[in-house]
Amino acid sequence: MRLRSLLHPIALTVSILSLFLLQASSIAAEGVKITQQADSLRIEINGKLFTQYRYAGAPHVYFYPVIGPSDLPITRDFPMKDVAGEAQDHKHHRSLWYSHGDVNGVDFWAESSESGRIAHDRFLEIKSSKESGLIRSTNNWVALDGTIVCTDERLFRVYNRPSNERLFDFEVTLKAGDQPVVLGDTKEGSMAFRLAESMRLKPNEFNVGKPTGHIVQNTGARDGETWGKRAAWTDYSGLVDGKVVGAAIFDHPDNPRHPTWWHVRDYGLFAANPFGVHHFETKPEGTGDLTIPAGESITFLYRIYMHEGDEKQGDVAKHYKSYISNH
Repeated sequence: MRLRSLLHPIALTVSILSLFLLQASSIAAEGVKITQQADSLRIEINGKLFTQYRYAGAPHVYFYPVIGPSDLPITRDFPMKDVAGEAQDHKHHRSLWYSHGDVNGVDFWAESSESGRIAHDRFLEIKSSKESGLIRSTNNWVALDGTIVCTDERLFRVYNRPSNERLFDFEVTLKAGDQPVVLGDTKEGSMAFRLAESMRLKPNEFNVGKPTGHIVQNTGARDGETWGKRAAWTDYSGLVDGKVVGAAIFDHPDNPRHPTWWHVRDYGLFAANPFGVHHFETKPEGTGDLTIPAGESITFLYRIYMHEGDEKQGDVAKHYKSYISNH
């Protein structure tokens, strides 16, 4: 009897401790958690991987993978990973990224032997919380000869949303040093996705005969009409593992040259580009140049909204209105 009386409070204590640890684990899994690893930041929402911010091992920084609504991958795997059924073109289309093809004459968009690189400098802030997660970082845009052409400061804020959607803000401030910086007039840029192959407007060789994706802009332009057009937002949706999902990029009204032009292709490239006017509107070369005077900076604000269904089912217009009224 004495032994049983001693074991009872011990068992009770163990039970209470186990319950406490279970609750603590549940609390830890809630919200947005950002964990630093050797070459990336792992970003989880309510215990599930959303994306990784990769700041080493490539000519520019980028996010991969990007896990969208219902735990479905929203971006292509190549060139980070070879996966059956994917076209292996444009190796510089790394999932989700920001870059530009002509900065003081240096190409930071491509990954050729002549291209520059966008090199991670440092993190200013990394913050996890129940409501959102935050990354603030700086990068150097470095030419082949080692010259730093310009620098940037980026803010990435991802929100804790239900599993049927993903929402984050991306803000980038481009800074000139002691020389002016000219963001050149080219279609090759800038705030960009390379979407999952099955979402493409024009199917690749592995998906011929299967349902295709669709592109819609707030102006009403659709599919092949959208390239090079100006719009406040563009949405690209299609099938992933048998379910329709979509991604929209919102161009903030405070951005220079709002509404922006769109470098959006039938093969899954999807980019907001306020610089490529001569390509988009067949105007003289240089028409779209934008100069940052020495010592000054320019900021671009974007929101990315990923949703189930097409742009109507995802209420994209409603979410854009909420973005511009609350930001």
